[in-house]
Amino acid sequence: MAKILYITAHPHDHQTSYSMAVGKAFIDAYKEANSGDEVEHLDLYSVQVPHIDADVFSGWGKLRGGNEFSSLSKEEQAKVGRLSELAEQFVSADKYVIVTPMWNFSFPPIMKAYIDSVCVAGKTFKYTENGPVGLLPDKKMLHIQARGGIYSEGPAADMEMGHRYLGIIASFFGIKDFQGIFVEGHNQFPDKAQQIKEEAIQRAQALAKSF
Repeated sequence: MAKILYITAHPHDHQTSYSMAVGKAFIDAYKEANSGDEVEHLDLYSVQVPHIDADVFSGWGKLRGGNEFSSLSKEEQAKVGRLSELAEQFVSADKYVIVTPMWNFSFPPIMKAYIDSVCVAGKTFKYTENGPVGLLPDKKMLHIQARGGIYSEGPAADMEMGHRYLGIIASFFGIKDFQGIFVEGHNQFPDKAQQIKEEAIQRAQALAKSF
């Protein structure tokens, strides 16, 4: 039995968001094809995802100095403890499905805060004399992203940074199987919006059977 972590970084649901609609279609199809697998949904807009701030750096410094967790301040314990929970949850999964919109050529800031929480030496990567090495080589990652314009080709292709960033992170973690499903052009071509959405849903449903 595999565990899939379904990570959504969108303030809207599948009824109003194109990316969330495609994400839901993928997860529903995945569950149907893999009834024995566990699917855990992590909605980044409804859970606490601490930003790495002065409290976090202070708490980490104390722990590295040999202090007990109980010696941390209340704020340090809450933030450092929560970051550790998020990292443990991430590492425990076998597959990742990440759903985001494209905002200003990237993704919502809550997604970056989450990535910061799981980039942990000793858990997702390790340092060696030859540089960092990823610790998650047997895992899979899929990014589902809605883009109002066309960014997979043409002059705007180099402007998209969210999917490319997640690809770099996946590689950093040692994840070789990194894929993407893009819902793009629905704002640029509003008369084709429904067709664009339906075609992306069909691609998601097809991929779910083999992911």
